[in-house]
Amino acid sequence: MADKQRTLKSVAVLQGVGLHTGEKVTVEIHPAPENHGYKFQRTDIEGQPIIKADADLVVATDRGTTLEQNGARVYTTEHILGALYGLQVDNALIKLDGPEVPIMDGSALPFVESIENAEFQEQEADRNYFELNENIPWEDLEKGIEFLAVPDKNYRITVMVDYKSPVLGTQHATMYNIDEFKTEIASCRTFVFLRELEFLAKNNLIKGGDLDNAIVLVERDDVSQEELDRLAKLLGKEDLKISIDGIGVLNSTKLKFENEPARHKLLDIVGDLALVGRPIKAHILGARPGHSGNVRFAKVLKEQIKKQEKQGKHFDLDKEPAYNINDIERMLPHRYPFLLVDKILEITETSVIGVKNITMNEPQFTGHFPGNPVFPGVLQIEAMAQVGGIFALCNIEDPHLYSTYFMKIDKVKFKQKVIPGDTVVFELFLLSPVRRGLVEMGGVAYVNGKPVMEAEMLAQIVKDKV
Repeated sequence: MADKQRTLKSVAVLQGVGLHTGEKVTVEIHPAPENHGYKFQRTDIEGQPIIKADADLVVATDRGTTLEQNGARVYTTEHILGALYGLQVDNALIKLDGPEVPIMDGSALPFVESIENAEFQEQEADRNYFELNENIPWEDLEKGIEFLAVPDKNYRITVMVDYKSPVLGTQHATMYNIDEFKTEIASCRTFVFLRELEFLAKNNLIKGGDLDNAIVLVERDDVSQEELDRLAKLLGKEDLKISIDGIGVLNSTKLKFENEPARHKLLDIVGDLALVGRPIKAHILGARPGHSGNVRFAKVLKEQIKKQEKQGKHFDLDKEPAYNINDIERMLPHRYPFLLVDKILEITETSVIGVKNITMNEPQFTGHFPGNPVFPGVLQIEAMAQVGGIFALCNIEDPHLYSTYFMKIDKVKFKQKVIPGDTVVFELFLLSPVRRGLVEMGGVAYVNGKPVMEAEMLAQIVKDKV
């Protein structure tokens, strides 16, 4: 069954301060219509301009990802986008009354909890997944950043960070699928090295930084209290109680996970790659990532989407079939000239992919149409139904004793003609669970990766032989 898009059922509201601007801000995450994607809206600016969450609109990546469109900017977008993407919310309008998404506790967890409290609303439109069909390597040799995207049935991410630091050596983190985001990734906080604080403060960043919203890593065991007091004053936090106990974490903050920094880098990747604009099915491997590399790789993936759309959908027609023609004849009662499936490439609990090779030797071309042979639309529907019939019968004992009969055909569209020499690939998904022998499926027929026909159909399985 194809996954449906979803949005929020009600509005999620959070308040906090921006990490870099230090300004108080209220953020409201509103439901949005199908195919809307993620968009920000600056309600504090005249005209309330909208900024689309798109990698092509990123204008800065220093300690956060900044978007700009329609004369307005929004800063530090990665954690809220990570939360939306991680909870598989496809459509949302994010309204802010200030320039920066609040930092909250430095993780995505407050956003996750607020979104879950607003609950989810399933929508009618199917999710438009970006399913990678080839390996995509990318690297920045100068900065030591490496990315690799590999085809995968899930959205999986593996991260390696290496800061050549005594407090934070090489760390790895993995999210095996998007369902793990909430429990394994969302709570992991942003981090900073103590040595970086003075530079950041002098460059007008981290005005909203605090020990409540960031892990501060200490690499020296000779940091004086005087140095800490001077840093606190520089950050405008003279009253902040800071303690240090050699190399480790400032104020001995307890880490959520031993590899929390690496997991936070993975969180940032989820948020930044949300700027691709499509739910992803691929394994992303990142070494020494940061916002700059994340965003540049998001643009690489956007180009790959364009390339794959020109190519059409990819099916591996050379792989070992799940069922060959002999297997099919043992399941279906049809024979020449009405057996219209040559092999089944793949079959799962909810889907099936079958193949029909169109040849000039078939009898229908004698009269449809002489001199301009076209494979009839009704036979395309019948071929699709036979593929669905194999799906319906594959788990039944003695399938040859059963037949599948049409009960309904709906939403049929023919997009281009099919002619001899074409190989038609039928991909079908269950639209509802199989009950009382009723099988409801929706499918698309492809030639050279391009859709040529689509339909929804309901059939009944009947034992009518002995």
